[in-house]
This record gives sequence, structure tokens and C-alpha cells, in this order.
Amino acid sequence: MTFNEGMRIDTSTTSTSGGGRGPGRGIAIGGGLGGLVIVVVALLLGVDPSSVMSQQPQLDTQGVDAQGFDLSQCQTGEDANEIVQCRVVATGNSVDGVWAQLMPGYTRPAIRLFSGSVNTGCGPASSEVGPFYCPVDQTAYFDTDFFDVLVDQFGSSGGPLAQEYVVAHEFGHHVQNLEGVLGRAQRDPKGATGAGVRTELQADCYAGVWAHHAAITRQESTGVPFLEPLSDRDIADALSAASAVGDDRIQQSATGRVSPESWTHGSSEQRQKWFTIGYQTGDPARCDTFATNNLG
Repeated sequence: MTFNEGMRIDTSTTSTSGGGRGPGRGIAIGGGLGGLVIVVVALLLGVDPSSVMSQQPQLDTQGVDAQGFDLSQCQTGEDANEIVQCRVVATGNSVDGVWAQLMPGYTRPAIRLFSGSVNTGCGPASSEVGPFYCPVDQTAYFDTDFFDVLVDQFGSSGGPLAQEYVVAHEFGHHVQNLEGVLGRAQRDPKGATGAGVRTELQADCYAGVWAHHAAITRQESTGVPFLEPLSDRDIADALSAASAVGDDRIQQSATGRVSPESWTHGSSEQRQKWFTIGYQTGDPARCDTFATNNLG
């Protein structure tokens, strides 16, 4: 998905940090929360990363507040089309613009771009956790190296909308936090029909809602749409990303078997289904995964 070159990137809610790499850069897979936990599972937990982070090796976070990416590089839509960090920030601007129209009382989350490791309101985290949202400080965290992992290790086709889907998903968790439903995931975190899966699928659906409205939502300060209309390739990229991070696909790749009783995010088919529901309807009310017995 291409940003209109006339849109202006607002970096006022974004901060950056550098920092040393945490232990290793591969996908961290291990036991925890009573079952198999795929720590990177892309778009991970988004609920309270401390429940996962606390089970990871102690991080050396020395230097995490070092200077990170130079946000002055992010000025226009053209920058968003060329620089991945600017694309994350611009996507956040677009998601904010959509939800401000759809949700009375919507407030913007913060964005933190980091490299290697970072301190958060939910505890210290490394890049192995993947993108996540912390409800304590209402901040979405992104190490953009994850997008390479999404392609190289998860098998996503890549593409801008695949990356933008990740951002919109994490912002979906912020919407859930504002709605007061985000905490449900911790009450019943595992299982194919558990609240953890329902929380993640709803965030996928909210990402689809954003995609539905993205090309017709105009930036208030410039009057131009944030993004150009989606192409079939854009949608294919988003669906590829959703499929790549399905619990069943990751478990099969990592362990050679699928264990629905330990799912936390939903299957590839479910994640594609709920993104599509959001995209086709553009209606957040159609995303109530907690009210249905048919998750897909």
C-alpha cells in the first residue's frame, strides 16, 4: 500500500532508542504459561508482555536509551514509501485517523521504535518478543528488523501492507484497551477457543477495518488521503502475513506437530478470515470475536 506523497508524517507521539542486542536474534521458542509459547509469534500477546518477558533470560539493557533512528528523516508520504521506520510511523498516523472517526473518545497510543532491547511499562523486552503493545504505558513497540524475520523465517511474502498490517494489529490492541476488553486474554490465555485467541483475532479484524477505511480517510492537517487505494497485491501481502503467523503454521514448523490446546493467536485460516471480515465490512461491530462460537 502506497502513501500519498502529499501527506505529512506526524512524529509527535513517536520515540526511538538504540541498544544492544538481547540474547540471540533468532526466534525464541520455549516453555511457559503452561504450554508451548512461541515468543515471537509475530504480533505477540499485545496484552501484557511482562507475562512472557518475565520468563525470558535477563536482558542486558545497558544502553537501551541510546540514540536510535533519526525521526527527522520522516517528513512526507514519500519518506514512508522509502524508509521502513517512517512507514511504521505513517501507518500509525493513518490508523489514528481511521479510529478517531470510528470510535468516540479515541486517544492516540505512543510508538516506540527500538533496536535489540528496550525498557517498557510492562518490563524489559528484546527483539525476540516481536512487535507488541503494552497497556501500562499505552505504547506500541516495534523493532523493524522483525519484518525481515516475517519474510525469512515465517515465510510471509513481505510487501508494505504486510508491515502495515502488523502496525494496525498492535493499534487494534490499543483500541481493545480503550474498550476495556484487552484484559480478557489473561483470564483464559490458551486454547483454540480461549480468550487469548479471541483477543488476537479481534485485533486482526480491527486491522482489516483500518485497511477498509485507509484510502478514504483524509489527514486533517493536509486534507489528502493518507494512502492510495489498495491493490489486489496489497491484500495478498496482508493475508500472507496473517497466514505466516498462525499458531498452527508456526507450531508445525517448530515442532512438527500442531497443539490447538496451547494456541494463543489462532490458526492461519482464522487470522486470514478475521482480517478479511474487517476489511470487507469496515465495521468494528463485526469484529466481536468474544460473542461467536464460529471463530473459523
